[in-house]
Amino acid sequence: MDSLPFVMPVFEPGTVWLVGAGPGDPALMTLMALHAIRSADLIVYDALVDPRALEAARPGAEIVFAGKRGGRPSQRQPDISVALIDYARQGLRVARLKGGDPFVFGRGGEEALALVEAGIPFRVVPGVTAGVAGPAYAGIPLTHRSTNASVAFVTGHGAEGGTPESADWAALARLAEVLVFYMPLGQLAEITRRLIEGGRPEAEPAALIASATLPVQQVVVTSLAEAAADAARAGLKPPVLFVVGEVVRLHATLDWLGARPR
Repeated sequence: MDSLPFVMPVFEPGTVWLVGAGPGDPALMTLMALHAIRSADLIVYDALVDPRALEAARPGAEIVFAGKRGGRPSQRQPDISVALIDYARQGLRVARLKGGDPFVFGRGGEEALALVEAGIPFRVVPGVTAGVAGPAYAGIPLTHRSTNASVAFVTGHGAEGGTPESADWAALARLAEVLVFYMPLGQLAEITRRLIEGGRPEAEPAALIASATLPVQQVVVTSLAEAAADAARAGLKPPVLFVVGEVVRLHATLDWLGARPR
């Protein structure tokens, strides 16, 4: 990185960088994310961050796990935000490393608001979000001129763990030609039921992508009506993306990763 034709920003002591580590494969991290990891005095990382990304940390850097996974004991979000503030007040360069993009279903907005309230300087380092990279690694373009002009990204679970009640399911079913759900596995039957009730065809193509961009990636092509049953039959485990729309049909032709020897 020393030979780059541009200058990276200085990671100042007493600041927090909210850093997107990308969708899984650490090779998909941005140069800015790598710079943050190499410069940080302390890295607070999530469960979806590949451990190989942490190997870039400088000698002596402290590494703290703050992952949250559904159904398992985990730290409360307010406690994580308080810890970030405390670390920064100690004069440390704090990298808050998150899977995907910190501002796309990553709760980075909540942490940023807490930092603002505490008067802590921060920077956001965007990352490649799984909702874009996962379909790409499954050979599913999210847009294609012959199929769709819109895409909607939707969380698969609400703040209380169930199906997100704030979502307008009828509008999603009617208006968004392609839907991408993040972490929907536990709510998949309810999600598909609501979409079908909203008017989506039961036979509409759908795909489930588990561990996107990693060597163990699994892709299950199914239909909207059969998605929950097919996910159970395949034994899929989180993290999983759920893609609904005609673009899923292109997987059979464009599955560049599946066509390569592993």
